[in-house]
Amino acid sequence: MWSLCDNSNPNAWMQDKIYGFGTSGIFGYSHAFGGYAGAFADYVRVPFADYGAIKVPEGIPDEKLLPISDAFPTGYMGAEMCDIQPGDIVAVWGAGPVGLFAMKSAYMLGAERVIAIDRVPERLQMAKEFAHAETINYEEIDAGEALKEMTGGRGPDACIDAVGLEAHGMGLEGFYDEAKQAVRLETDRPTVLRQMMVACRKGGTLSIMGVYSGFVDKIPMGAAFNKGLTFKMGQFGQKYMAMLLGRVLEGEIDPSQVFTHRLSLDETKHGFEIFKHKKDNCIKVLLKPGL
Repeated sequence: MWSLCDNSNPNAWMQDKIYGFGTSGIFGYSHAFGGYAGAFADYVRVPFADYGAIKVPEGIPDEKLLPISDAFPTGYMGAEMCDIQPGDIVAVWGAGPVGLFAMKSAYMLGAERVIAIDRVPERLQMAKEFAHAETINYEEIDAGEALKEMTGGRGPDACIDAVGLEAHGMGLEGFYDEAKQAVRLETDRPTVLRQMMVACRKGGTLSIMGVYSGFVDKIPMGAAFNKGLTFKMGQFGQKYMAMLLGRVLEGEIDPSQVFTHRLSLDETKHGFEIFKHKKDNCIKVLLKPGL
């Protein structure tokens, strides 16, 4: 459980009041997580670099290796935390790169059906083509009602949150979260958490690897408690990197299929803009020197 390390965060004391204990250092987060620069800094300090790195073979295209650094391991972790059994139905909120790999991984782990929930047409199309998932556009139909109908009224066996604190809500609930966040009465928007708690079948599992940072409001804990739901969450993707590298080398999966744009380093700003604002059917950008 890499993100629970006791030794890599020199500022762990900052987290004591909100988390109870300090977590590990994490690249590109905040000073509370060690103040380590993210991957777009000119220089990155890497503690325990002799332990955390893995060696990749020569001759493998960068496009196949890069997703193993983050999106693929995180998605696989989300699926593994579901404890998938043969015949299970898994619902995944968020069809971005991490959600797509969670869908693909759910099938790899034995799911019978995978259902993707998103609102962006090109992401839902990628979920169909790359991950072979059924899809729900939550702007067109209520996700909870759709899941009931698709599962014979039972609900998914497991639900995966691949969205996190910036989830978009609909109607009054969405306005409520945005307003509370704007006046700093709520740090995160828990739209997906609420939907999963209500939608999941009795005795099911909620897998949460969409990032949350602080406090949320109006969580239906009564539903979760009385339905006997299991919660699993965290960010331990690094533990899967070596295994997933092996699967890529064996030809079991080609993770490069999630890249929709290949840009030069000089086009980095443009890449961020089209990804953030969902322009030009952008799902994931590969930045490569020399293009």
